[in-house]
Amino acid sequence: MLIGGERTANVRTFAQKKVVIVDDSRVIRDWLRVVLQMDHRLSVVGEAKNAVEARQIIKNTAPDVVTLDIEMPGMSGLDFLEKLMTLRPTPVVMIAGGTQRNSEATIKALSLGAVDCILKPTTLVDQTVLRDITRRVFSAACSNVRPLRRVTHHASRCASFTRQKHMPLILIGASTGGVAALETVLFSLDPNGPPVVIVQHMPGAFLVSFSQQLDRKLPQDVSLARENEILSQGMVRIAPGLGQHTGVRKVASAWQCYFTPNEGSWPYCPSVDHLFRSAFSMSDDIIAVILTGLGRDGAAAMHELHRAGSHTIGQDCQSSVVYGMPRAAWEMGAVAEQRDVIHIGDAVNDAVARHPNWLRGTPE
Repeated sequence: MLIGGERTANVRTFAQKKVVIVDDSRVIRDWLRVVLQMDHRLSVVGEAKNAVEARQIIKNTAPDVVTLDIEMPGMSGLDFLEKLMTLRPTPVVMIAGGTQRNSEATIKALSLGAVDCILKPTTLVDQTVLRDITRRVFSAACSNVRPLRRVTHHASRCASFTRQKHMPLILIGASTGGVAALETVLFSLDPNGPPVVIVQHMPGAFLVSFSQQLDRKLPQDVSLARENEILSQGMVRIAPGLGQHTGVRKVASAWQCYFTPNEGSWPYCPSVDHLFRSAFSMSDDIIAVILTGLGRDGAAAMHELHRAGSHTIGQDCQSSVVYGMPRAAWEMGAVAEQRDVIHIGDAVNDAVARHPNWLRGTPE
């Protein structure tokens, strides 16, 4: 009894993170409350079934994080999120079904500033999944969110470029908060610049919607990576996941993506470390970027790329939703320059312009 009492006293000596649950389903609200309160770091301080109730509860409780259903009666979750991120920026974790419609709405929510997304359960879930849910909600509660800022395309400061035989390649790794960060970076890149290959930690179904959304928004050609596809200027390819990792290689001086199955030794799939490590032998031609995200994926491999001659760029603490992956890379000495996310695209353009195998053309 004494030991149990001591343990309880010890674990509650810090301030718990306050959570508000917003979902029109009583079943989901009850389930989420039980799951989240399994973690002593979290305290559910309010629940709401619609946007009107949520607005008042958030005002009264000032939560550290809100879980938000995408589909609600009256004001939708997306409309409520947009207002919340504009007027009272708060970390939000979206709760979504696994349909294609919900996948597209989830990507829009992440673009609007939601920190993360959790799929609603369709069957019984095990303790590993439950721990992952609480970890992600707690991580979101500790994240750094900014007021919603519309991303608009602006002309690159760089001249137009014409490729030579040995074209450089841009590799980007991102996780929590990466959707909005990637949009910001990609909008700033030269649309006719070197190809870009991205690993974004996200369920496979969401990656499909993410690639389609980016392709509609960006001047570049954006899609999921395809095995053995030749990568050329203006291409942006996203690792598809689905139990496999994406790597890059050169075949007759042309860049290609290739896939390898996840053998269980990587904590993330797709893995940033795996993508970066695949490029070690071509490090002189690599510009590697690590963006906001939980954990350390990509840091060790970026360190090796940096030591081997790649130019490496990391997102700074102030602009990161979760300063985990870029922090690990920075503290390891893997990052040549650390920038606010709004300046990373220009830093990549500058690195491309300095690359010996990239010929500057005539400014337009």
